[in-house]
Amino acid sequence: MVLDSLRWDVAQKALEQGRIPHLQKRIGHWEQRHTPGNFTLAAHQAFFSGFLPTPLDPQQRERNLALAFEGSSTLSPTTLLLEGADVCQGLRQHGYRTICIGGVGFFNQRTPLSRILPDLFCESHWSPQMGVTEARSTENQVKLALERLEHRERVFLYVNVSATHQPNCHYLEGATQDSCDSQLEALAYADEQLLPLWQALEQRGAYCWVFSDHGTAYGEDGYWGHRLSHPVIWNVPYAEFLAKSSAV
Repeated sequence: MVLDSLRWDVAQKALEQGRIPHLQKRIGHWEQRHTPGNFTLAAHQAFFSGFLPTPLDPQQRERNLALAFEGSSTLSPTTLLLEGADVCQGLRQHGYRTICIGGVGFFNQRTPLSRILPDLFCESHWSPQMGVTEARSTENQVKLALERLEHRERVFLYVNVSATHQPNCHYLEGATQDSCDSQLEALAYADEQLLPLWQALEQRGAYCWVFSDHGTAYGEDGYWGHRLSHPVIWNVPYAEFLAKSSAV
């Protein structure tokens, strides 16, 4: 799961203030990492090639999921090594049904460019009701994800949570411009709506990754948005955990 455009500092503040209780129960804490790309397309092409956000500790670069690649120096004896051109292709060889629940524009399948990432999956879904301008996007994404999970045993599910992407000012009462505060409210909204999905994944004993693809600037040093190089873009929250049925 990618919480699109979520900044590290916003994610950490939400955790410290108790605004994301359902995520907090499952992740415990966020790990700060560096993203391999400064906007959605670049970051996701890296993710689906087996390069997730990188630990800040330069001595901890081994990957737990990777594609076979000659000369790779970040594998370990415990790395799940897949064959193929992308993670989805590699998992399909192990019998997984790969499902994408899209969110931001790079998943809307309306142009050849916005079909690049969705086409990696066995099935991909997107609608305006799951997009960045829909205030109930996460609720709609979760409903569809639960439907697609039903009666399927071996699944690789990807959800691109669009609520935290711009625009998100509609989650903060009275706001007319996006800010760290409005992104935090968007994250709190998403946390509440994601609970049924976590519960379903716990029944399956699923292994979960939750992180951001990049941050976004809200005026720092004159920068706005992303697809630029700045600490608020490169620093992202990251967590991985086994969904256990004992969680509530």
